[in-house]
Amino acid sequence: MLATARTFTLDGIVARPVRVEVDVHPGLPAFSVVGLPDTAVREARERVRAAVSNCGFEFPLRRITVNLAPANLRKAGPGLDLPIAVALLAASGQLGWEPTSLAMVGELALDGAIRPVRGVLAISEAARRSGLKEIAVPEENGPEAALIGGLDVLPLASLRQLRGLAAGGWTPERPKPLSLALTSRPGMPDLADLRGQAHLRYALEVAAAGGHSLLMIGPPGAGKSLAAARLPSILPPLAPREALDVARIASACGRLGNRPNGGRPFRAPHHTITPAGLIGGGNPPRPGEATLAHRGVLFLDELCEFQRESLEALRGPMESGWVTISRTGGNRRLPCRFMLVAASNPCPCGRGEANPECSCPPQAVRRYQGRLSGALADRLDLLVAIAQPGADQIDGPPGETSVAVRERVGEARRRQEGRLGPGRCNAEMTLGETRECVLETGAAALLTECYSRRRLSGRAHDRVLRLARTIADLAGTEAIGRDQMAQALQLRRRDRD
Repeated sequence: MLATARTFTLDGIVARPVRVEVDVHPGLPAFSVVGLPDTAVREARERVRAAVSNCGFEFPLRRITVNLAPANLRKAGPGLDLPIAVALLAASGQLGWEPTSLAMVGELALDGAIRPVRGVLAISEAARRSGLKEIAVPEENGPEAALIGGLDVLPLASLRQLRGLAAGGWTPERPKPLSLALTSRPGMPDLADLRGQAHLRYALEVAAAGGHSLLMIGPPGAGKSLAAARLPSILPPLAPREALDVARIASACGRLGNRPNGGRPFRAPHHTITPAGLIGGGNPPRPGEATLAHRGVLFLDELCEFQRESLEALRGPMESGWVTISRTGGNRRLPCRFMLVAASNPCPCGRGEANPECSCPPQAVRRYQGRLSGALADRLDLLVAIAQPGADQIDGPPGETSVAVRERVGEARRRQEGRLGPGRCNAEMTLGETRECVLETGAAALLTECYSRRRLSGRAHDRVLRLARTIADLAGTEAIGRDQMAQALQLRRRDRD
């Protein structure tokens, strides 16, 4: 007999439909899976065999063929265990039920328990787009699947429950949707912990207000990492649509239950990370740190210790907001609209060439700084040089709190959304929108003078305009004045003079 079941497989952070076809016919006992399965899917044979037997069903001692259609799509992960088992039981006549209008996904334990899988949020969205009305998921994934409206979610804990479900005598209790926190919960690091460093505090506020990238250069212990860790506390809350995007990515990576703090993501990978780990890769493609930081902050501490190949791989995603991975059958695109925040020492010893105690040879300093290419540095909006704070500043009173700064940042973001559209900020302005910024005569003259004298690139020219527009939004002015333009130019200098 032949039976089918409908399911989905993850491809990046989206789900692709898969039809599971199971044929059971007389012959020597065999169990084969075809249709481009990966190792986890091929191993489903043993899990399904044990789960079916341990749940009171009879495993047919016949020739069993499982076909996963379409055949040219690679199927990955253990989420196909449940649909294979259901189609097998239907094909062998033990259920009398062929769920062609029901999507299902889940991993089977040897005792028949249905374990959670990653990517249920994307799978539920794909099931709704496909016109399905119901989806059976592991019990632990029920609240996640319930986030998608218009879909009846059936949480299952064990393969034993299939008898009652197929006969119509048992219906699982519908789960409540998972609560997505739009803001960080109380107790997160506060900007008040950053003592002194007025120039750095202002740079953080400007970066948060416009969604700009930021590079901090200074000696060890100056507060670079401390400042970066507190940047999420002054960012505006996520919009509901942005929160769903962040949850979809976290679900595809199996991290949705590991985001107890909510709010915008903050990712800080180690400097030994590979290019694939940073921007994504693999077959099927897996999201990297850049995608995990979508709508949040990607912090690269000790920037010049990263592999140059890893840093150069960020250039395209920083411009487009997407990671494109080329694979057989077409390209895969992963979203990565993040704020890049980086910290670096001025030289290998950290003191800087201007410090008499620096013992680094000029060649070592050039080699160290050369890991940050000019092309990547040109894509950074703010380049801030900071110095070690004095003892009186560290022992002094705390700085302004994150709540007060976040109010100003939120007001500036509202001005930008009114001008650019919902969810957009100045860092995302197109070339046409950037050139439409209103400049006072003094601001235009200053920008032209600096462009000629300092030989700013065309990209740097536009980034200064966006930065000045953010400073004007913080000041509440419609036109960019000479003072705002001067501040924008100062925030792009590596020195502090």
